[in-house]
This record gives sequence, structure tokens and C-alpha cells, in this order.
Amino acid sequence: MKNLIYLFIFFFLLSDLNASNFTITKIVDLDEPWGSTFINKNELLITEKSGKIVIVSLKNNKTKIINHNLNVLEYGQGGLLDIIFKDNTVWVSYTEDRGNNKTSTSIARGDFNRDKIIFKNIFQAYPPIDSPYHFGSRLAINDDYLFASVGERGQGMIAQDPSKHPGSIIRIYLDGKIPKDNPKFLDKKDWLPEIFQIGVRNPQGLTLSPFDKKIYISNHGAKGGDWFGEVKKGENYGWKILGWGGTNYSGTKIGPKWKPGFTKAIQYWVPSIATSAITIYKGEEFKEWNGNALITSLKDMSLRKLDFTNLESVKEDVIFQRKIGRIRDIQVHPKNGKIYFLSKKSLWVMEKV
Repeated sequence: MKNLIYLFIFFFLLSDLNASNFTITKIVDLDEPWGSTFINKNELLITEKSGKIVIVSLKNNKTKIINHNLNVLEYGQGGLLDIIFKDNTVWVSYTEDRGNNKTSTSIARGDFNRDKIIFKNIFQAYPPIDSPYHFGSRLAINDDYLFASVGERGQGMIAQDPSKHPGSIIRIYLDGKIPKDNPKFLDKKDWLPEIFQIGVRNPQGLTLSPFDKKIYISNHGAKGGDWFGEVKKGENYGWKILGWGGTNYSGTKIGPKWKPGFTKAIQYWVPSIATSAITIYKGEEFKEWNGNALITSLKDMSLRKLDFTNLESVKEDVIFQRKIGRIRDIQVHPKNGKIYFLSKKSLWVMEKV
């Protein structure tokens, strides 16, 4: 019995040591930030759900609002969503007011300017829908392609209808043109030309791995059934035929966790952790994590690390919980590897002691 007590104390101390070898520091307060992107080593562009685009300086923690011409509607879960910067160009995903109480997950592109960015739409999800739910939406760039996740707007089986965008992953060129090797032009004649994969519910994590150059995604299930997986051309993640281990909020069953013919996720969470943003870590600050997926959570307010080198035995560690509130976004500093988070009201940095 005494040996068991000593063993418990040892592991408690070890756990505490592992939990205290980093610090998380608040940089600046914001108003419900949603997406973030580095524009250089000292500055981040951040969206606020209400419609603001903000530059945050990491040198002096000051902020500056950039004006824009987007027709953003903050509506339920919607508003100004993700943002990504490359080669002096900015792309955003947002909830667009389409009139008659209908909205869509839309994507716009503009030349970066510190005073005002003039955006032009390059994608609008069809059809516009009267619903405050499940807009998605994250952006990722891989070479000349822009990937985006589009939520199914709470419409369930619409995610199985490839003649409509909601519930899909889209792939377009950076200027909005459509790649001629998208599934429609190969063997999916009934798919809309922008659609790359179908069958997702509310995907709020999307990222390019700097190691294998694949696109990875995280997705909200219903009552349980969150998952992390790979974006795969022409495939189907199964919503709402599959429930991914979850049930409807009423408690009724949806469908099996997975079955042949559908894309299988790498990791599932039942009960739900409300997955939000993801990244595949590459950096010096936490170099022992290189190649691992970092998953952020809204519900249990956690950062989770996944080693998915062996898909038959994925290793998951909870790095921290309930330190900064609900975590909406995550970015890795492109030079030093420090990790930046957006919570409901603030920007934070995680670094080693």
C-alpha cells in the first residue's frame, strides 16, 4: 500500500512538472475573435466575428482596425470567420447577407492594405439558406489551391447532395477559378465544380501539413462524434448517414460510427469536445512536437496533441484544459515556433519557461 502511495505521488509530481514547463500569457483583449494569420514575424491579422479586421503588433501589443467593404452579417454562429495571408494578398471566409433572410458561407480576396482592404467575392456557397447554424469555415492554401470548409447549416442530409455546397470541402485556385481536375471533371458528374469532398457537418478546423503537404480537417459532431481526419479527393465523410459515434441532441440515434464506402477519420471524440481549430506543429519552441496535430476545443477548453504517425494507434495527450477559456483558433509562429491562441475575448501566447 505504501509503495502505491509513493507511486501516485511520483506521477502527480511528474504530471505537475510537465504541466508547468510552459507559460500562457495574454497579449491583448479582443471582441470575439475568430480567425488569425501571420503577415510577418511581428504582426497578426485577426478577424472579429462582428466584422472587424484587426492588426495586432507583437512588439508593443497595440491594435489597428482595417476598414473593408465586406457585406458581413453576424448571425447566430456566423459572422466574419477565417482569414489567411500570402504574398500580400488576404482571403477571408464570412457569413454573407444574401437578402430575404438568407445567408451563405462566402469567400473573398483582396490586396493587403493597412488602411482599407477592397475585397471581391471568389466563392459563394449555393444555395443561400435561412439558418443561423453551421457555417464552418476555415481556409488553407496548398501551392496554387485554396481549400475551404463549408458547414451544412444545420440541414443534415444536404451534406449528401453534391449539387449543393453546404456540408462540403471546396477547392479552387487562389483567384477563384476552378481546377479542371476537381471531382466533377473526373468521375463525379453530378457534383458542383468547386466541391472536393462531401459529407461534413460543421468543420471549423482546416490546415496544411508542412511535412506531408496534405490537408487535414476537424469537424463538430452532434452530441458526440467530433473527429480529426484527412481531406481526400472525391470522397465522403458520411454525414448524416453516419453519426461518427454521436447522437442527435434529442438522444435519438443517427447512424453508425463508420462503415465501408466512407472516409474514416483518424481520431474520434465521444462525448464531444467541440473541436475548433487545428494545426500540424512545426517549430523550434516545442520541437519534440514536430509532425503532431494540435487540436483546440471549445467545450472543454483544451489543447490536445495527437501523434498520428501510426494510424492504427493514435496517441493523444491533453496539454492543458480550462486555462484561457473556449479556444477558437491556433497559429504557430513561422520563425520561433511559439503558439498563439484566440479565446473568446483575447489573444494569448504559449512558450516554454
